[in-house]
Amino acid sequence: MTDRTQQLPTFESRVLAAFDTLAPAEQRIARFFIDQKQAVLLNSAAQIAQLAGTSDATVVRTARALGFESLSTLRAALLAELTGMPSPGTRMERTLAETGGHAGDALRHVMGIHDKALESLRHEQFAVSFERCIDILVGAPRRHVFGIGPSGAIADYASLQFNRIGLPTNALSASGIALADRLLWIGKGDAVLIMAYAPLYREVEILLEHAAQQDAPVILISDDLGPLVADKVAEILPVPRGNADHLAMHGGTMVLIEAMIVALAAKNKDAAIDSLDQLSTLRGSLDKAWAKRGTRKRK
Repeated sequence: MTDRTQQLPTFESRVLAAFDTLAPAEQRIARFFIDQKQAVLLNSAAQIAQLAGTSDATVVRTARALGFESLSTLRAALLAELTGMPSPGTRMERTLAETGGHAGDALRHVMGIHDKALESLRHEQFAVSFERCIDILVGAPRRHVFGIGPSGAIADYASLQFNRIGLPTNALSASGIALADRLLWIGKGDAVLIMAYAPLYREVEILLEHAAQQDAPVILISDDLGPLVADKVAEILPVPRGNADHLAMHGGTMVLIEAMIVALAAKNKDAAIDSLDQLSTLRGSLDKAWAKRGTRKRK
């Protein structure tokens, strides 16, 4: 195991260096610490134990056996490594090392990663938090969806779809000083949906401060930023984005956003359908070919 250890990041090296000294139950938890880093960061000892099929005492004991004073100390070391931000090229290189050069292998690898992400959305605790998020979003006068980089495209998509079902929404998908103009859109009591990841970017920091000034509740979608801002957000929806330090994958986040669209529409079905009918009418006005498709017939 020595050769492999030398090639791995510090946290994994530390775990693997002590691996052979652990009891079998502790080895299972140690492997969980390596393979499910986001879950380790975002869950309590009891929740980690439930996910790993063991006891919370075993989780804490394993952390200490690995040389950490506590589970919190282990989390701090893990978070410090995750926020080291390997370059996109390094992330891709690590991903390709696992998939190889065959397209079929890449397909199976990515499907497996998304299966894990979707499994996290099936947990009962996640469903309860999701319900609270929907209530926040539907009850606000306006919604604002933040994301930059790849998440910016998702923020634009979520904003478009929320507007289509009659929920006024703005996309906060700009970065740098261009974001300032969009922050002005946030009014008292609005809701803010953030897709962001460690490290804590200046844009996210300022957005959280401004949302607090406007008494606008914040919902965070993230796999690693939660511990840094937990006291500044109303809800956290932890969605894995693939293996740590590998290519970030957003399939789970897209599924979550589309679940939000359906859940929000269900909260006010008639208004959602009326808004979509109006969309069809406007399309028909702009292009007569659309008019042939008609709008929903009222009974």
